[in-house]
Amino acid sequence: MSDIPPTTLYCANHPTRETSLRCNKCNKPICVQCAVLTPIGYRCKECVRGQQRVFETATWIDFPVSVIIAIVLAFIGSVVASFLGFFTLFVAPIVGVIIAEAIRKATHRRRSQRLYWAATAGVIVGSLPHILIPALGLILDGASLGSLLTLVWPVLYVVLLVPSFYYRLSGIQL
Repeated sequence: MSDIPPTTLYCANHPTRETSLRCNKCNKPICVQCAVLTPIGYRCKECVRGQQRVFETATWIDFPVSVIIAIVLAFIGSVVASFLGFFTLFVAPIVGVIIAEAIRKATHRRRSQRLYWAATAGVIVGSLPHILIPALGLILDGASLGSLLTLVWPVLYVVLLVPSFYYRLSGIQL
C-alpha cells in the first residue's frame, strides 16, 4: 500500500479556501459557505437552483385563471365575513384554505413561486373593496371612534386570510 498524500481541494467559488466537501450531484468542491444542506446531502447552490427550476410547472394560462378565482372568491368571502363580526376570526383562515384548494384544482396542481404571488395579489385585491369603501366614507364624513371600529373586522379578515391562503397554496405546512 502506498501512502499517497491527499491532494488539497479548493472551493470552486472561493479559490483560496481549502475544503474537503464536494457537491453530491456534480462533485464540484465547495466550502461550507457555498454548501446547501439538502435531505440527501450537501449540494452546490447552482445544482439546488437547477433542481428548483424543475419544479416550476405552471403554464401561462394558470396565472390569469388563479388571479380571477382569487379575486372572486376573496370578494365573496369578504361579503360573508362582513356579516359575521367576531366569527371572522374563524372564517377567514377557512376561506383562505378554500380559495387555495380551488386554485390548486383549477391549475391541476401546477406550481410556480410567481403563481403563488400573483394569486396572493388577487386575494388582496378581492378583499380590498370591503375596506376601501367604508374607509372612503369615513374620510368624507369625518372619522369617529365608533366609525373606525367598523373597519376592524374587514381588516382582520384580510390579515388572517392572506397568510392562510398563501401557506396552503404554496404547500408550506405549519
